Amino acid sequence: MPLVPLTPDAAISAFGYLRAVQAGDTEAAAKLADADPRMPALLVDIAERIIVPVTALCGLDPDPCDDSFALEAVGQVLVATLRNWSVVAGPHTAEGIARAVIGFVAHILTEEDREDVSDVLRELEAVGVSQALEVHPAPDGAHPVRLTIV
Repeated sequence: MPLVPLTPDAAISAFGYLRAVQAGDTEAAAKLADADPRMPALLVDIAERIIVPVTALCGLDPDPCDDSFALEAVGQVLVATLRNWSVVAGPHTAEGIARAVIGFVAHILTEEDREDVSDVLRELEAVGVSQALEVHPAPDGAHPVRLTIV
């Protein structure tokens, strides 16, 4: 399924939810989920943007092996499972989807002794918001706003 461009607000909201769940701030996570009933779908979109590029055959390996194809399939299956779960189970899946994304980041995208999950989530959020701003620029005449990602 092709990705629909996220709006900057949607990207900020979804990553805010991820960071709240990762930090164990259930009150903040609940407020963010209540504020946007699309949260499970937004989280699946974020998951796809993170998981698929990491697991996809990217052409960097001139001789892909069976493991390369298996990794790509696992990434696709994970995203499809999260998407199906969010559709079937509805709004109560947000935390589970967030935990799946956080787990992926923790086990695949962090390096021991260099980064922690919150650092990587901040980096991913900066990239996601930047991409969203490219697709959904501020209207002409709008006052520039500096985004502070905490």
